[in-house]
Amino acid sequence: MQSRLQTPPSTSLRAISGVAILTLLLSASSTLAQQPASGDAAQQAFNNSCRTCHSVKEGDNRLGPNLNRIVGRKAGSLPDYNYSSSMKEAGFSWDQDKLTRFLVKPDEVVSGHKMQPYGGISTEEAGKVVAYLQSAGGK
Repeated sequence: MQSRLQTPPSTSLRAISGVAILTLLLSASSTLAQQPASGDAAQQAFNNSCRTCHSVKEGDNRLGPNLNRIVGRKAGSLPDYNYSSSMKEAGFSWDQDKLTRFLVKPDEVVSGHKMQPYGGISTEEAGKVVAYLQSAGGK
């Protein structure tokens, strides 16, 4: 029986293959990072950060007001919820940017809000929550 010795690929060929694989992996991870949150990930972000106090069902106020159709709504404007005076007097309507910034650093957007001890979430999680709010009747 004859055994054949296999010679390993040359070092330069392995280096080129490694660079190609690394480039492919970096490209794939960059593409994934740019894609919006899936519906499940967005709902999970809402559940983790907001659901204890908020609902997306119209009229379903809990410890916090319902967030149905929050995007475009004037801050502190639901007639059947007792907002803080600072939220009632905020003087703006919620848009994607304002809502995201509020979720990340609420005190910087509306000082004196009633969402204590909530201190904010990451920008990435806030983006998922806003996506969920828009898809679940928050448009």
